[in-house]
Amino acid sequence: MGKRRKSYSEEFRQQLVRLARSGRTAEDLGREFEPSAQSIRNWIKQADLDEGSRTDGLKTEEREELSRLRRENARLKEEREILSKAAAWFAQETEKKSKGSLCS
Repeated sequence: MGKRRKSYSEEFRQQLVRLARSGRTAEDLGREFEPSAQSIRNWIKQADLDEGSRTDGLKTEEREELSRLRRENARLKEEREILSKAAAWFAQETEKKSKGSLCS
């Protein structure tokens, strides 16, 4: 089974980012506070993106919008598929009725 990701509060993440920026290494912080050094480095990178000091990724706000748009896109595709199937069914039913009225 895969590892379960532990969720850390935003306040905790910000505190570790501040400690890292004050000179502590991600490895030291990871040993002391539990999250992996890579997680801490990721949080630092995301904080830099959000603050505008980096431009090589998406800000948190942009990530959230992208996720929302992807969910909306998936929902719209599903709705379109349902409507397409319904239109095909109604066309088939209409064709059956028109053939039936021609035979009478």
